[in-house]
Amino acid sequence: MLRLLVCGVLLPVTALALGQRKPVLPQIDLPHSYYYRELPQMTSGPAAAAWSPDGELLVYAMQGFLWRQRVDGPVAEQLTDSDGTDHQPDWSPDGGRIAFVRYDGRAMGLMLLDLGSGAVTALTSGGAVNVEPRWSPDGTRLAWISTAGTGHFLPHTAQVRDGRLAEIRTVVADRKSAVPRYYYSPFDHAINPAWTPDGKSIVFVSNREIAHGTGDIVRISADGAGSPETIRREETSWQARPDVSPDGSRLVYASYFGGQWHQLWLLPLLGGYPIPLSHGEFDNVSPRWSRDGRQIAFISNRTGATSLWVVDALSGEQRQVVPRERRFLSPRRPLTVKVQDEAGRPLPARLSVTDARGRFFAPDDAWIHADDLLIPERQRMETRYVHGAGEWTMSVPLGPLEIKVARGPGYRVVRRKVDAQASVTVTLPRLAFPGKWWSGDLHVHMNYGGRYRNTPAHLVQQARAEGLDLVYNLVVNKEQRVPDIATFLPGPDPALSGGVLLLHGEEFHSSYWGHIGLLGLRRLILPGYNAYPFTAVASPWPNNAAVADLAHAQGGVVGYVHPFDSDVDPSRDERLTNELVLDAALGKVDYYEAVGFSDHLSTAAVWYRLLDCGLRLPAGAGTDAMANYSSLRGPVGMNRVYVKAEGALSRESFLAGLKAGRTFATNGPLVGLRVGKAGPGDSVEVRADSALQYHAWVRSNVPVTKLEVIWNGQVASRHDLNAVSADVTGRIIAKDSGWMLVRAWREDGDEDVLDIHPYATTSPIYVTVGRRPRRSIAAATWALQWLDRLEKEALGNPDYRTREEREAVLRDLSRARAVYQSCFERGEAPGEDAR
Repeated sequence: MLRLLVCGVLLPVTALALGQRKPVLPQIDLPHSYYYRELPQMTSGPAAAAWSPDGELLVYAMQGFLWRQRVDGPVAEQLTDSDGTDHQPDWSPDGGRIAFVRYDGRAMGLMLLDLGSGAVTALTSGGAVNVEPRWSPDGTRLAWISTAGTGHFLPHTAQVRDGRLAEIRTVVADRKSAVPRYYYSPFDHAINPAWTPDGKSIVFVSNREIAHGTGDIVRISADGAGSPETIRREETSWQARPDVSPDGSRLVYASYFGGQWHQLWLLPLLGGYPIPLSHGEFDNVSPRWSRDGRQIAFISNRTGATSLWVVDALSGEQRQVVPRERRFLSPRRPLTVKVQDEAGRPLPARLSVTDARGRFFAPDDAWIHADDLLIPERQRMETRYVHGAGEWTMSVPLGPLEIKVARGPGYRVVRRKVDAQASVTVTLPRLAFPGKWWSGDLHVHMNYGGRYRNTPAHLVQQARAEGLDLVYNLVVNKEQRVPDIATFLPGPDPALSGGVLLLHGEEFHSSYWGHIGLLGLRRLILPGYNAYPFTAVASPWPNNAAVADLAHAQGGVVGYVHPFDSDVDPSRDERLTNELVLDAALGKVDYYEAVGFSDHLSTAAVWYRLLDCGLRLPAGAGTDAMANYSSLRGPVGMNRVYVKAEGALSRESFLAGLKAGRTFATNGPLVGLRVGKAGPGDSVEVRADSALQYHAWVRSNVPVTKLEVIWNGQVASRHDLNAVSADVTGRIIAKDSGWMLVRAWREDGDEDVLDIHPYATTSPIYVTVGRRPRRSIAAATWALQWLDRLEKEALGNPDYRTREEREAVLRDLSRARAVYQSCFERGEAPGEDAR
């Protein structure tokens, strides 16, 4: 029985940004797009430089255009100006042409720039992803990487005749490796091609029969004959980019061998022992030899953003090539954007500036970030943005511009059309919503192999611009590297400023048992991962339960992160090793990323069944943002948890509220629920057949269409809104114990929510009738089937090092089975608990 009252601010349907958000470049048939999306990507500073034949000039990509600059000069000349973004130039040996990559929002094609006329012609068509073009030494052929026909990165070559490609050849055929992989496709890839000086061979990176990383450095005949010959077996991560010296004796490549950051290394072309050419706690990548072999140009992120450098190959002396003056192809004007709060004070925020052609513009020193999803029906390009302290100055083209300013879910999104104004001030209104809350992103990776080099101070700036109170940097491995290990601190980071509390934790990477977040640690648990085949930690021990015990012994807090991309059916799913059901039964799990890098409704379906077994599992949230990527699932704070504020903000007070379940999790809508005086995380004891009077609310900076009250896993009340604000009341008659939460969402994506679709949920309110906990026979059956699958895997897995390791897992399974068996024996059948 429900009695409903709906009050809301309604928007017309035409105001909705209808459409499903889909991956950028879906023609790439590879898992985990957040790895390869960096290849290539728009950055604020220079990227992917190449030498002129005389060694006097460099051509490089920067802010979506190609630029030419003398090595010893301060002036950068713009070479291209299109509706797309241009990348990865390579200068022809005759000096007259530049091959490069152009991205148009749907594909990446090879283009040819005639330097004499400025004309640009397309070399490829067909909608594939074509990257990394390289001229042969005689200038008659191109080598490049393409997904054409397969969806996989494979090397191609072609003759260049009269501005067209002829005799296109796939150098390495599409094939599937027998070796097991997790982060990479079972199909092999080949990337980073470079010619040998005689034009007879191509050096590239191949993961043929390689389990981890992007592959070895190998060599093959340019006509594809024979099998690749291994030059260097080493773990790589997309950025090795070997380049052969003009004399053919050695190559330079980028490697993190023995460290956390890429540096330049020299290696004999015939193989042997590599030696480092550069050193530092930052990345030096994309090396290119000058034609005389005396210098190597490369890209560095030592200052945070990307910058262009040249190293003397004999002495090792480095010097920066700085574009101090820029000469544009079309007139520009300065624009200053200021953002303020409603009291007129400067306000850190996220900013996007685009022109009528959809091109993005930013200050020269800002980090440009790109979304990894878009709504194809509405967006020609994915959203790009920069963060800042509240004021930005940039060079923009003449003509109309659109400015968009945002600051996380707690503020409205403001758009402004401008024409010739030199300065624009935007006031960003704050959303008013009931209660006092702290917002935190529990899952951010400060550095994870991206283009930029992040620091605690810069991460705090990113968090401030998104209106966060707290951000957790989770130290984690990227294959064998652990990029942020040196920044871990057991307490608050001293970089905290502007009200943002920066903390460091850990993501324990078990792709076998499921990833878990470890907060509040005094020390890291290392190596931080397990079940990695062909390594010394191939065993699935310690399982997540054992890791959780190690974290709890330090006073830590444990949560399951980015849980599920689809609902779990243990009776049918092909493979099931995720340990969540076991750990939840044993009390090892303190929070659950109800909003994270996963499918929100599928994640909820699994969560609801655990709650239906009488388990108490609070909602947390984390973006899993790789905060130093130029293209990322983000920004920082996109997925966040709001914790009810009690006292002063501290690590202890925030984590206490999280564990108590006084939370709601969101990527946009702000939601709340009350049953009498009880809120999320509270318990209510009532008699059988009592009426539970509830009040639910939503406030949002984008429209939502559904506000749903969930009772024991079912939608007890659905309010169709198409609104940004609503308050609803109603009642549920509880015959037996249960739990209640509210969620607000919309099926369609929204340009202003950089997630799959707007979604928010509260933690449950727990209702007890007769002091008897909620127990569902259906949920217990599902959990027991899940444990059956885990037991079968445990008995059949050959990777345990000892019998004791396997038996420890089996003991955990037995204890968890007793919990769900009790739930089954004392449970209620479906439909008997409420009306």
